[in-house]
Amino acid sequence: MKKYISLFLLLFICNLSFSQELLATVQVNAQQLGGSNQQAYKALEKSLRDFINNTSWTGKKLQNFEKVKCNFAIVLTESPGNNKYKGNIVVQAVRPVYNTNYESTLINLQDQRFSFEYIENENLIFNERQFSGKNLIDMISFYVYVILGYDADSFQSSGGTPWFQKAQQIAQNGESQNTYEGWKQINEPRNRSQLIREIMSPNMVQLRSLFYTYHRAGLDNLFNQDQTQAKKVIFDGLLQLKTYESNFTQNYYLDLFLMNKADEIFNIFNSNNNGGIALGDLKQLLILMNPKNTDSKWSQWKQ
Repeated sequence: MKKYISLFLLLFICNLSFSQELLATVQVNAQQLGGSNQQAYKALEKSLRDFINNTSWTGKKLQNFEKVKCNFAIVLTESPGNNKYKGNIVVQAVRPVYNTNYESTLINLQDQRFSFEYIENENLIFNERQFSGKNLIDMISFYVYVILGYDADSFQSSGGTPWFQKAQQIAQNGESQNTYEGWKQINEPRNRSQLIREIMSPNMVQLRSLFYTYHRAGLDNLFNQDQTQAKKVIFDGLLQLKTYESNFTQNYYLDLFLMNKADEIFNIFNSNNNGGIALGDLKQLLILMNPKNTDSKWSQWKQ
């Protein structure tokens, strides 16, 4: 009986490790534009939802429980010309934690350089070899592959590399056009090209390795009766961020990780049952690298 249970668990974990398509929700808010053409914005919302959920991004066909849950929230603020729009987009994705109902945030970011062209009910078709010329498909596809990369990295060490490479190609296509904001590697801090460049940089190998151990050896074992080993794995992994002490202020990828995981990290260690872990070093490191949460989180930790 135990052998059957072990086999089931192994198959379950393997299924999770290849969770490589999306189950996305999309919202388009155009209230700031006014006017009566709300149908066009609803059409855009539906077109994007169908585009994200129905495109075969990885060549895998999965059941819904295997897909990556994510959300794209778009706020349109300007319409500078016919079929032209500007605004911002919030991209979010979560990952299930093994043997629980808890979902851990993989990525949660806001991109304020969201500009594009769109004709109502036009077909949205992704071509990774060239820039679309309208930017909408390119931006959405970029973030789709970033999400897939984050998800795969959380189940296998550097498992997201194939999807990050596709995101990098999209960024290079966008940058070569020099038409839309957010793709340039200079004079646009916290842009899409910077994010994917940092993720793919050899200097970020330590953080990508941490991303894997944090989730698979840490979170996925955190809800065992004895949490000591899982907490120790997360603690030791986070201390490895000292590698980036000298340049963390310019590091978009690292900053996103700390912003997205701050609540979770705080809650993991905000107890009297930390298995003898001394939080002093981690507390000081996070106060340095994530000072905005010092008063609300790191200073509140029990020693």
